[in-house]
Amino acid sequence: QAQLVESGGGLVEAGDSLRLSCAASERAFANRAMGWFRQAPGKEREFVAFITAGGGTSYYADSVKGRFTISRDNAKNTVYLQMNSLKPEDTAVYYCGAKIASGSNSNRGAYGYWGQGTQVTVSS
Repeated sequence: QAQLVESGGGLVEAGDSLRLSCAASERAFANRAMGWFRQAPGKEREFVAFITAGGGTSYYADSVKGRFTISRDNAKNTVYLQMNSLKPEDTAVYYCGAKIASGSNSNRGAYGYWGQGTQVTVSS
């Protein structure tokens, strides 16, 4: 059984919106900061958004700042990524992960319990 399961991706047009969900196990989720990352074909997995364990602080990659919003519902062990004003360059597989090590909050190496990802495709 996966520790994290992402859902909500799909095929949309530029300018549209999507909300991604990441359903996590208690082990993966509780008392951990969470992050969203994405990976386009042939590219490294890159940071998208971060949220603290309590949900009080978040920040974003410059490429999505002002368009994406990360949130969490700790009672449901779920993290969300609201994506507005989508662009073709947002096309990627989106993954959530739990912060399991010290280090930069934007460093994928500090995260674990990765899900299998959900595909987001944005047409021109």
